[in-house]
Amino acid sequence: MLAGMKKELSFYPNVEFRLKDAHDNSTLQQQQLGEFLREKVDLLIVSANEAEPITPLVEEAFNRGTPVVILDRRTTSKLYTAYVGGNNQEVGQAAGRYIGSLLRGKGEVLEVLGAAGSSPARDRHQGLMRALAAFPDVRVVAEVQGTWQRPSVLAALPAMLRAHPAVRLIFAHNDRMALGAYQVCKQLGLAQQVRVVGVDGLAGPQGGLQLVQDGIIEATLLYSPGGEEAIRTAMHILQHEPYAKENMLSTMVIDSTNVLTMRMQTEKLASQQQDIQRQQELLQTQRHTFASQQRGLYVLGAALLGAAVLGLLVWRALRANRRITRTLAQQNNEIRSQRNQIQELAEQARVETEAKLRFFTNFSHELRTPLTLILGPLEEVLTDGPPLAPSQRHELSLVRRNAQRLLQLVNQLMDFRKIDVGKMPVRATEGNLVAFVREIMDVFEKTARQRGVSLRFLPAEPAIWLWFDVNILDKVFFNLLANALKFTPEKGQITVSIEPVPASGQVRVSVEDTGPGISAHDQAHVFEWFYQGQAPGGKGSGMGLALALGLTRLHQGQLTFRSQPGQGSTFAVTLPLTLPDALHSAVPVSMPVAAAFTLDEDLAEMLPDAAFATGDTSAALVLVIEDNPEVNDFLARKLRPHFQVQTALDAATGLRLAADTIPDLVVCDVMLPDRSGLEVVNQLKGDWRTSHIPVVLLTARSAPEQQVEGVQAGADLYLTKPFNPAFLLESLRTLLGNRQRQREHFRRELSTDTATVPPQQRVDQKFLADLTAIVEANLARPELSVDDVAGSLGLSRVQLYRKVKAVLGTGVTDFIQGLRLTKSRQLLLEEGLTIAEVAYQLGYSSPAYFSTSFKGRYQLSPSEFRALHSTPTT
Repeated sequence: MLAGMKKELSFYPNVEFRLKDAHDNSTLQQQQLGEFLREKVDLLIVSANEAEPITPLVEEAFNRGTPVVILDRRTTSKLYTAYVGGNNQEVGQAAGRYIGSLLRGKGEVLEVLGAAGSSPARDRHQGLMRALAAFPDVRVVAEVQGTWQRPSVLAALPAMLRAHPAVRLIFAHNDRMALGAYQVCKQLGLAQQVRVVGVDGLAGPQGGLQLVQDGIIEATLLYSPGGEEAIRTAMHILQHEPYAKENMLSTMVIDSTNVLTMRMQTEKLASQQQDIQRQQELLQTQRHTFASQQRGLYVLGAALLGAAVLGLLVWRALRANRRITRTLAQQNNEIRSQRNQIQELAEQARVETEAKLRFFTNFSHELRTPLTLILGPLEEVLTDGPPLAPSQRHELSLVRRNAQRLLQLVNQLMDFRKIDVGKMPVRATEGNLVAFVREIMDVFEKTARQRGVSLRFLPAEPAIWLWFDVNILDKVFFNLLANALKFTPEKGQITVSIEPVPASGQVRVSVEDTGPGISAHDQAHVFEWFYQGQAPGGKGSGMGLALALGLTRLHQGQLTFRSQPGQGSTFAVTLPLTLPDALHSAVPVSMPVAAAFTLDEDLAEMLPDAAFATGDTSAALVLVIEDNPEVNDFLARKLRPHFQVQTALDAATGLRLAADTIPDLVVCDVMLPDRSGLEVVNQLKGDWRTSHIPVVLLTARSAPEQQVEGVQAGADLYLTKPFNPAFLLESLRTLLGNRQRQREHFRRELSTDTATVPPQQRVDQKFLADLTAIVEANLARPELSVDDVAGSLGLSRVQLYRKVKAVLGTGVTDFIQGLRLTKSRQLLLEEGLTIAEVAYQLGYSSPAYFSTSFKGRYQLSPSEFRALHSTPTT
């Protein structure tokens, strides 16, 4: 079959023929058909080992549109393109007629069947029985089930022949099983008695023609393999030519009378096929030779043309090269002269730069003395001096802040010079980096709140201990946070995260903002000294990031950043968990005081001073909620020269702004589109975050009962339209003054010996009572933190800070410290308690720290206080 296919395919050299042999294994044949389907072949020729297993795959291919030619053995379905093969029933009938004639109408026959379930075996058996029906005395007395292979006959046939000794003829369904039957008969001595008839009639050394010619079998039935016919049918299908769906191959009996003729014809065809193949191979060789010679000619022609072009180019290049050489010689002389001049200029610039740096260093040193003389008296006047008017305190605070800013710039210049000459030492002490960064963030808490910027702190662990220089890292993190706050817009967010990197023995501190990002041009220069980027509002001294980079490297760390314009920036400081012993310092270093009170110059100008806590109303924030745009704008213009002003056109926006920014006063219209001003007042007074804020109601409803309704709702002032702007302004100032006096009242209450606030119905006093109770219950805990107190109240750290700052004008830490010191006065007057025991009961880490804090508050040491209040004994 394969030989016939190859012979016919020799006429179609452009067709790719691929073969898979299942070796009589139906499972393997199913797998091979699946592979062909996945490869999307153009046509399938299938010769089934068994019909049933492969029928679904043939149907699948046919339904996909792939032509399928069934060869030799049919499937159980009619879904195929064409069939090529012999008529097995006709083969069986021809065998039956020949056997009846050979036995002269009388005798017993044994049939060797093909594989069980195969369609050829079934059809050949049916054809045999139909033909033998014409010979009543010729009977099939036994059947042997074979597998189309000779060994299956050798195993089963001997016993069957012994059981039927009268058998005179064996009909095998193929020549291989017929050869096995002959070998069994010869072994049993029945070779002369029993004749054998097979099926196939193939040429070759062990083919049916050779077996008949050698007298091994009596005859064979020609069953053409159909290889040539299958390829012809396939090519008709592929070339869209007419073809027959059923292509039946004829059969004939081959015995001693015609076997020689058949063999000669077969050998002649094989010889002709070999001649055709040799001619095709020769033709293919000549084609390859012609193609190679043609390519060689093309290449040679192209090479000659290229050589001519190259020669022309070389000639022109030589001429140009001579001109260039002369020009380069002249330029080299000029460059040599210019290089000497540049070296001289560079040396001169280095000397001048050194002189400038020396001047700046000396000048910076000279500035420190007058700044010290300015800041010292200022601190004394503001802290321990006589009472000052609010305006005076504001002005002095402004002077102090700018003097501290100037001192910070001087210090940065000094640090710059120290780093430049390598004279800034690292003095590292062991500490908790998480607590250190949190303290620096507290400095920015109020500034961020006033701008509506969310300040988030995300440490991976509660405490990360390592050796670091407080003075160096304070400057690094302070500059990074100041930059982030400067460039983060209102309602933006700054996230500080700390995470250890155990794999590299490092810890990473990241400062991420939601600002405008850094342009691609500025990113290349962001760490250069005195470089100022192109971002609007971002002008500064140009030293912050460069100083931070130098200090980080000095600390054996790395400072990196990533930024995309419009998506913010992230600066990351990576520090080693361990430092060399030479950099360790045995003396503890505290956080610099100046750094805790200074911000970047541009940041200080951009943000309001927190002077209202001292009585100055110019920094107070007033929120105006008015749905009429013209009235809203009028109020804002009238109030803005005297206060900070935020505006909202509806109640929802106003309430959101009030909760986010915690204004000092709210001016609200009664008639709003989404809800009434009375509802706004109720919600503000019922929310602990905004309960302390005075509210002024503006309305055109002037009836007495309506005014009473507004006051009953909780409004601090009820003004009817039209109103006098001057009266409104003075009313606001009066309310803010009253609020300041109320704050002082709360402070005095918290300074009493009992250190408690009676619980009242008002939300502010109830809040202070709960806060005081929680702190007093945990005074003995040294690790008591702002987060612990906030968690006990069910609040966030930022919310607690804003509320305490608004009600008391102080921070939560100062509030806790005040309660501890107030409680200490009571314990010091009790007999039997030492000063150390009092210190430990109040959560102080050491008696020395307690004594320092007590003396700083009361100007007396604990022992002096006890001696002053003790009753002398006689």
